[in-house]
Amino acid sequence: MIASLKGFTQQLVPVNGIKINAVTGGSGPPILLLHGWPETWWEWHKVMPLLAEHFSVVAMDLRGAGFSDCPLDGYDKATMARDAHDVMVALGHERYAACGHDIGGMVALPQAAIYREAVTHLAVLDVPLPGWTGWEATTARLWHFSFHMNRDLPERLIHGREYDYVSTFMAERFYDHSTFNPADIEIYAKAMALPGRTRGGMEWYRTLAADHATALEYKKQPLEIPVLGLGGDQRFGAQMVPMLKEFATHARGGSIARCSHYVADERPDEVAAALIEFLKAN
Repeated sequence: MIASLKGFTQQLVPVNGIKINAVTGGSGPPILLLHGWPETWWEWHKVMPLLAEHFSVVAMDLRGAGFSDCPLDGYDKATMARDAHDVMVALGHERYAACGHDIGGMVALPQAAIYREAVTHLAVLDVPLPGWTGWEATTARLWHFSFHMNRDLPERLIHGREYDYVSTFMAERFYDHSTFNPADIEIYAKAMALPGRTRGGMEWYRTLAADHATALEYKKQPLEIPVLGLGGDQRFGAQMVPMLKEFATHARGGSIARCSHYVADERPDEVAAALIEFLKAN
């Protein structure tokens, strides 16, 4: 099954030497949604119809995921931010809000830092960010960071077991398992099983040391746009605003109750409401 969403259209957008799969719908001020690992744009499928009542919504598959190309390189977050920015410009959005979860948040931050004239609002959902003072201590406790950084080994172990790996990984990071839909996991697992996509996802982690060094430079010129940080109260919620205050002068947000890491899957109504309020208030 190829994931599709009523009222939204998919297209391959040529940018930055590759093609990026973008899903668009709604009308109003534009907002870009960037997914995390091990997901695709489908991460946002419960949020997108709610946002589309107020905004022009663009959700894309990151380089290396879903139906976007998975080239051999370019997985540093500044290059991926260029992918995302160029998609928005190609779709006619010169100025837009950016929202990223997990790895997508690691892309959205440099996107706001590099394309300051374009990004009007930044939202980052449940992720430790490269450049944060707590980066090394936090990521040292996350086993999958070091596992995914290994060259070739994860690809060999995960091959043919994509559903087992994705379902187990995500189940550990849900709080309310009544929101855990096996059909969604099947979509993510089948996307990961496409040629090159397991490697593409691993490459996001293999660049993180370089991303951390680069992000330290962003802190020298703090963002002045409105910034929202949200996370599950069972995961990174309490850290999001203090973390983002290291990069931005106007950061607010907090925790989503009874929620772990996959906030858009687990608490889509709360995520959509928070984004709508944030974007309309500023």
